[in-house]
Amino acid sequence: MEINSIKAYQEFSEERFTKRIIYKKGETTAFVLNFLPGQQLPVHKHPGTEVYLYVVTGSGTFIIDAQESVVSEADLVHVGGEEELAFNNTGSEPVSLYVVLSKIPSEQYAKNI
Repeated sequence: MEINSIKAYQEFSEERFTKRIIYKKGETTAFVLNFLPGQQLPVHKHPGTEVYLYVVTGSGTFIIDAQESVVSEADLVHVGGEEELAFNNTGSEPVSLYVVLSKIPSEQYAKNI
């Protein structure tokens, strides 16, 4: 068993959003994405996996296959691997997203940035 606190992974940078890996077990990884106001996650896909996102704090806008959806704290989002995903912190507070990938498409998806 492992017990962690998301608070330990809520690290923000003025330069760009951050990604902090919490778990990497077999083909699954879990991490936290952290955004200051105005920061963005560029459009990308996660081929061959399912993506589950939980808005821990803050609010912002997901763009999934060019469709915008406003989310806020405690919202849950599922994205298929072939859907194009982006996120913008359009709010005035920092945002943290807890993300689980059901299968790591490649090792680059399981690294801190």
